[in-house]
Amino acid sequence: MLSNMHIIYSTLVILAVFRLTYQVDSDQPEEPVYRLKNGLPFTPKRGEFPPFQGCYDEEYMPGQKNKIPTYRVDLDLPPDERWKQLVLEKQEDIVNLLANMKNHTDLIFGVSVFRLVNRYMPLLTKTLPKPYYEELVGIAQYSNCTIGEITLFNLFYEFFSVCTSIVMEGEDGQMYHGRNLDFGLFLGWDPKNQTWLTTEYLRPLVVNVDFVKNKEVLFSTTTFAGYLGILTALKRNKFSLTINERFKLNGGYIGLTEWILGRRNHRWMGLLTRQVMEEADSFKAAQKMLIEPDLIAPVYFILAGTKGNQGTIITRGRSDSNILDIGSNRTRNFQSWFLVQTNYDNWLNPPFYDDRMGPAVTCLNKWGQKNPKNTLFNVLSTRPVLNKLTVYTTIMNPAQGTFESQIQDCKSPCWPW
Repeated sequence: MLSNMHIIYSTLVILAVFRLTYQVDSDQPEEPVYRLKNGLPFTPKRGEFPPFQGCYDEEYMPGQKNKIPTYRVDLDLPPDERWKQLVLEKQEDIVNLLANMKNHTDLIFGVSVFRLVNRYMPLLTKTLPKPYYEELVGIAQYSNCTIGEITLFNLFYEFFSVCTSIVMEGEDGQMYHGRNLDFGLFLGWDPKNQTWLTTEYLRPLVVNVDFVKNKEVLFSTTTFAGYLGILTALKRNKFSLTINERFKLNGGYIGLTEWILGRRNHRWMGLLTRQVMEEADSFKAAQKMLIEPDLIAPVYFILAGTKGNQGTIITRGRSDSNILDIGSNRTRNFQSWFLVQTNYDNWLNPPFYDDRMGPAVTCLNKWGQKNPKNTLFNVLSTRPVLNKLTVYTTIMNPAQGTFESQIQDCKSPCWPW
């Protein structure tokens, strides 16, 4: 029932956003001209929806703009002290994001929602593995937020991330891994400024974190201040990992309900990926850890290694898995040297209103393997692969140990998702 309500609500929001953002000139029914409410027109080619207007073309220059600050989280410290510096510096931004989330949920569900969060969410927090529970307690303390609010803040990433991930093999035989992290869908649309409110509040929270063990960097991640899990990460000379949400009827809301009711043999996605980054010492070991456990929510794991052909998409149900390796012939969309994952199963066509797959594949074929980082940056900067939900772009190479992220902001006219 929860999942069905979510689908109904999601569909209504999509229609509302389109209505508030676009109008169609009715005097040209055979070749419609979509107009943004600010008056700027765009004309998609026949059959293309959302509009794709060609591949982005600009030299990739990492670190030249939209630079993200880097922090260290020392795993040798007591769990409740690990995030202290980061959270103290980002405390105001965390409070602002939670206030926005509170305002939005109050408008939808009524003012009682966060009262319930503060009353019952701490009970859920205590069921988490002890180190993560203690980390959440520390984050709540240093951010001056309740433990219920911080737990909710972490749970949102299990259900609302809408992303694009790509793995490709360059002409040099090395694997390259890129991703756009899109977040904020259904969490407040501002029709005046044509932005997702939560996406705007998230940008100041984007940080790079080096997780340190025995005074050495164990792995690096781009994340949001206050979030414990892993969405984008690199373990140098080992592997890289990204996650994309998977929309399924037997989804995270059902898993969350079962967890609350006492069925605790399933894993939280963000905590599983955190464990993988801490413990796995190879591409194969990471793959095995991602395939085996039952999960709270379905998800896509995208993994790249240090050797040619070490690229894979792991499509996870809550209890089952499907593996697509780079170079396989199981899908008509991909050539032998790349894989693309958005938020839909790779053996199905994406819905007409959210086709990021088509433009990504078109531009990968256009730019090719010669300059892999430039190819990934241009593909991930091509609209609608880049859209109003996009918070940051990351490009990684496990063999070289390079990890480069930058904030993204798709200026209007730009597709909402």
